[in-house]
Amino acid sequence: MTVLYEDNHIIIVAKAAGEIVQGDKTGDIPLSDTVKSYIKEKYHKPGDVFLGVVHRLDRPVSGVVVFARTSKALTRLNEMFRTGCVQKTYWAVVQNMPSQPEATLTHYLQRREQNNKSYAYNVERPDSKRAVLDYKVIAHSDRYHLLEVHLHTGRHHQIRCQLAAIGCPIRGDLKYGSPRSNPDGSICLHARSVSFEHPVSHLPIHVVAPAPTTGAWKGFH
Repeated sequence: MTVLYEDNHIIIVAKAAGEIVQGDKTGDIPLSDTVKSYIKEKYHKPGDVFLGVVHRLDRPVSGVVVFARTSKALTRLNEMFRTGCVQKTYWAVVQNMPSQPEATLTHYLQRREQNNKSYAYNVERPDSKRAVLDYKVIAHSDRYHLLEVHLHTGRHHQIRCQLAAIGCPIRGDLKYGSPRSNPDGSICLHARSVSFEHPVSHLPIHVVAPAPTTGAWKGFH
């Protein structure tokens, strides 16, 4: 875990691919516990440390995660994430070049709980949710293309599902059609940055997480 920003109200860290943000049935130590331990140790806090989980990243994804250190910040950040007041930028490595170097994608996503997967449709379906993102190709390596993605909505597996729907599954993402997995179980999707107004001080916050340096990412350094 790398701390990217911290103050009395929020702490922003870089998550490694493979870490879980919150505890789940695997019983693995979640990132939230690691951050709590860090705060407890650094500030010599007795008793339980308050830490609010504001949003999550899928386990195989790396990058920026924002946590709240006070209940006031948690309430306000929850509302900011819900209403789209937080700008999130992602980087994705794909093997297939999209037909257009930049575009806005709109799909209707249906989530199926039994296999924890979303399915993209061009028209609305029962129980589907509208999903919108912008992408732009920003670099090329010998075999791969690097896309910068901006989300307009926050749907389950949205980037993974929408890029797969245009024939550009993310490197290593077997669930959405990548031909091969990555050796470490990651997928080449990285939450690159977040920008928002601080929930208490109202100052502008912009935090960037360094991209991974292994596997397909190597070609972009």
